[in-house]
Amino acid sequence: MEAKIRLYVDHPLAEGQSIPLERDQAHYLFGVMRLSEGAPVALFNSRDGEFVAEVTLAGKRGGELTCIAKTRELQMPPDLWLIFAPIKKARTDFIVEKAAEMGARRILPVGTDFTNSERIRQDRLQAHAVEAAEQCGGTYVPEVADLMKLDRLLADWDEERQIMFCDETLVGAAEALGEVRGGKWAILIGPEGGFSEAERKRLHALPYAHAVSLGPRILRADTAAVAALTVWQQQLGDWSAT
Repeated sequence: MEAKIRLYVDHPLAEGQSIPLERDQAHYLFGVMRLSEGAPVALFNSRDGEFVAEVTLAGKRGGELTCIAKTRELQMPPDLWLIFAPIKKARTDFIVEKAAEMGARRILPVGTDFTNSERIRQDRLQAHAVEAAEQCGGTYVPEVADLMKLDRLLADWDEERQIMFCDETLVGAAEALGEVRGGKWAILIGPEGGFSEAERKRLHALPYAHAVSLGPRILRADTAAVAALTVWQQQLGDWSAT
């Protein structure tokens, strides 16, 4: 039984487990995708791996799936956070989607001195992370935290978690991660206007922060997020050959 549709559910998964569908999920499966009873659906919940289930009740406002068999174990991404300053709506959505696809475990929007957006819709961004995980074949959905100030985040920082700090003033410089090891990490991307001088000085003074260059050209914030995730994953993450 091969399922072409993947669905994230906030419900325990096990063989024989019945899964009640929310109204939006039922509309998607039965109204949009035109599934009927007996159709297969792949399910995951960020805890129990992936299961193939079949539709056992199809209704306009609800429905039910029943788990048949486990198809994949839970594949956790590396212990990597992406911290970024929100930008325009569509580009912020893009950053969240790509972070979920590329293996960030947690996504944290932060307010900096030059951040243009003072509000986010955390629930909408979390929904984008869910959609990205459904489409990319992941079995884990990263948490999207609510917006907080960068100063506050750093004040309570776990010093065992290293920070890859993307410093736009190093453009063109041969500044990379160097000889570092894996473990708990975070990538920090600044706002469209860059970090303030006070923020940059504070970050450079942190013993667990590593300033890096992302090449010879200044990148947009959304491009920088993808580039930084790629650099980290290839050197330290689950893309690495070591």
